[in-house]
Amino acid sequence: MITIDNLQKFFGEKKAVDIDSYQIAQGDMIGLVGNNGAGKTTLFRLILDLLKAENGFVTIEGIDVSKSEDWKNFTGAFIDDGFLIDYLTPEEYFYFIGKMYGLPKEEVDSRLVPFERFMNGEVIGQKKFIRNFSAGNKQKIGIISAMLHQPRLLILDEPFNFLDPSSQSIIKSLLKKYNDDTNATVLISSHNLNHTVDVCPRIALLEHGRIIRDIMNENNSAEQELEMYFNVDIDYEETMPAAPEPDIDHSTGNEC
Repeated sequence: MITIDNLQKFFGEKKAVDIDSYQIAQGDMIGLVGNNGAGKTTLFRLILDLLKAENGFVTIEGIDVSKSEDWKNFTGAFIDDGFLIDYLTPEEYFYFIGKMYGLPKEEVDSRLVPFERFMNGEVIGQKKFIRNFSAGNKQKIGIISAMLHQPRLLILDEPFNFLDPSSQSIIKSLLKKYNDDTNATVLISSHNLNHTVDVCPRIALLEHGRIIRDIMNENNSAEQELEMYFNVDIDYEETMPAAPEPDIDHSTGNEC
């Protein structure tokens, strides 16, 4: 599905992405994890041809993303709210996305039905522009719009951000079901290890733009390895400030 070969991206002297070779098969559901600045979003933007690489290339189903746009017909993505058209209502935006993929309004309405619990009555029928919604509801609109045309490749950057716990649980179920039902390739990034481990059978661990571990996650088996990697052991006693010595009245020997 996706081949990454000798891919490098620099910002000034900083090497943001440096991946010699990486393969993602059709139907893989991969969680991209790493600390801030590890290169997760930059890698997604390179895959989506939103950034130009200094070296190397990305192909999706054999298509070099920098030389053809054919891959866009079967790809859905949401990186941030810059993907949204914020002067439209959610309904107008969903119909616009549907029109891009040749979907009539009736089909768009039908495809929105599985997301009703996720929207929680706070998205459709509100009679306001996307720019006036909360960050959490903008996130929902973006995720739904990325999935609306049922893409064979779905890329979501930090999809759990801004969502309340109920919505996080619902979207995890929706993503797993989508992957199971359609055999779509799903790539997500997240700072939240628990969410990533819950939903992704494969984990790619990034550090300084490099994929340093490719972990198969069976029954949350990756959780301990990731926690050990990200954990910083600190000696509690060594880091605690020393208790001040009590003032002593030397004439009596008692504490003041």
